Amino acid sequence: MSNDSNTKAGCKAESLLSDFERAVSRLASVLEQPEDEFIRDAAIQRFEFCFELAWKCVQIVAKLEAQECPSPRTAFSTAWRNGWIADEETWLDMLDARNRTSHTYRETLAGEVFTELPRFLPALRLLHSTLIKRFQEIKSPPE
Repeated sequence: MSNDSNTKAGCKAESLLSDFERAVSRLASVLEQPEDEFIRDAAIQRFEFCFELAWKCVQIVAKLEAQECPSPRTAFSTAWRNGWIADEETWLDMLDARNRTSHTYRETLAGEVFTELPRFLPALRLLHSTLIKRFQEIKSPPE
């Protein structure tokens, strides 16, 4: 990758990682609220944002290491191989939950996805901190 491409990817990575941190914080905030239909729908929407940002962050950090991740599944497979995620099963469950969110107009399905969200928060937070650390290492390699 050219130096200019690295610079652009680095700027994009910083922006995505910042957005990811904010999205996870907002998901945590909504999950602290008493459940009702509005809170449930807001939490599911915020989860969708977190999931999309998670795989996009993996994608951009992997790109800085010359690894391609064209889809969420390949991104999380790459993250697993690189040691950026510790619990592959949670991420596969998260992928499944994200795929089901397109059908949340069904009350029972929305409720099922909502009940899974608190379990995903620690994995989202851990991925964010791991990617921040890895990005800093890439930006400032040891001399």
